[in-house]
Amino acid sequence: MLIKIAICDDDARAVARHENIVKDCLKACGIGYEITAYTSGKNLLWDITDDGFFYDLILLDIEMPGISGMDIPGQLKQFLPNVKIIFVTSHREYAIDAFELSIFRYVPKDHLEVRLAAAVKDAARLIELEAGQEYVIRTANRMEKIPYKDIYYIRRDGKNSSIVSVTGTSKVRKSLQQVYEELAAPEFIYIDRGYIVNMIHIMKISGGVAVLKNGEALPVSRSHLQGVKDQINRFWGEHI
Repeated sequence: MLIKIAICDDDARAVARHENIVKDCLKACGIGYEITAYTSGKNLLWDITDDGFFYDLILLDIEMPGISGMDIPGQLKQFLPNVKIIFVTSHREYAIDAFELSIFRYVPKDHLEVRLAAAVKDAARLIELEAGQEYVIRTANRMEKIPYKDIYYIRRDGKNSSIVSVTGTSKVRKSLQQVYEELAAPEFIYIDRGYIVNMIHIMKISGGVAVLKNGEALPVSRSHLQGVKDQINRFWGEHI
């Protein structure tokens, strides 16, 4: 698999530095890549929104002239709904906002070498994981394959389960626990006895609910709340 990466920073020297770190990291992991460099957020947006460029991973500076890096993820959502974005910035105060935007990782520039390499490696592994995994529903009359990356959540439906994904809702004659065990993937977590959620689609946890990218708000039980927060922090590497 070839991972397509964009690096965007208004400082050309920073772009070159980030590119070298990414190349060294992925070569060491044996992961193929293709990198496109930008020194303008507007040019990055134009290539994606107007010319249909596709990227799996974007390394993005927050403070750039013309358009803020904080404004770019929202504009890309409809074009690259599954893109992983890593913010690289010297401004730590943006970490909370980065989580609200469902950013994959926030990397402070004062710890760049180690943290950026680790973030890129984790993102690449997740991209590879998402590309190859599907949940298969087999019945006497049909077989349906649902990519893990497309699954928002799974809810208990009586003795069965309903899988809510980008393409709709699919029912499976299995308990929620059976589906969870078959998924066997770290991005799926229980937030309540009746719900399993794909963490890659969680935008935020607020007021006892998990808000997802599709706009739905699901209840997080009190008994699961702290555990859910801890798992999200570990998964996304939000601790600076």
